[in-house]
Amino acid sequence: MLKLYHHGSSVCAAKVRMFLDEKEIEWEGVYIDILKGDQFQANYLKINPKAVVPTLVHNEAVIRESTVICEYIENVFPEPFIRPQNPIECAEVMYWTKGVDEDLHPACAALTFMASHRHTINRLGKEGVKEFLESTPPFSVSPDWHEQKKIYVREAFKAPDAAKKVKLYDDYISKMENALSGNDWLVGKHFSLADIAMVPYIVRLDMLKMSEMWEGGRRPNVKHWFDKVKIRPSYQSALLKWVPNELKQDLNRNGAESWPDVAKILEIRV
Repeated sequence: MLKLYHHGSSVCAAKVRMFLDEKEIEWEGVYIDILKGDQFQANYLKINPKAVVPTLVHNEAVIRESTVICEYIENVFPEPFIRPQNPIECAEVMYWTKGVDEDLHPACAALTFMASHRHTINRLGKEGVKEFLESTPPFSVSPDWHEQKKIYVREAFKAPDAAKKVKLYDDYISKMENALSGNDWLVGKHFSLADIAMVPYIVRLDMLKMSEMWEGGRRPNVKHWFDKVKIRPSYQSALLKWVPNELKQDLNRNGAESWPDVAKILEIRV
């Protein structure tokens, strides 16, 4: 049995859940509430020193990092295939997953904290917030995440690199628009890890009420792609199912209030 440590707010955990569901693999979940600090507990730090989710445990083997977990699952449980059999398409998928891990994920973390999570964390009270922020390991989401998270919680969209992070996020949606021109999915005609890697990041924007980044004729290919994603069974079972109502309400409300700041950076008329 596969045991997955995960949380409803984690885009990386959502990626692995969707991959597992698309592969039709049963798994056991251990819910780690990363907004309350469960990831900083000693027992969890033993298996994930970065204090992030997801973490997969399979036959006592501990596998970390969402893309690595998906590749591991594909190697151990190859059918049904999600990895393209064409080597060139396989390389194209890896370009997407590499970009997501190195660029898009840190940008998503920044935007999420600036727009919403800072409000959720502030409910912990002054001492609780201090403890939460200081508990972040020196190297986590990124090498500077320990200090950057403090800045995003404190300054929101006034943070020095706020505009850069928002524009980087938007650039990836533009890349999707171009890749989907003439293609059913991000890499060729088959739903792959490239699509699964991007789905949680589009869902995050959707929950933050920032879908105007692709709707209203701005990126029609992305809108069509997302419409197709939403009718896949794994969209409900792997993504929407795991977002607690309170968290969804926070993302909806706080994101909507933050949208004017994002729209201003992107020069989108509201």
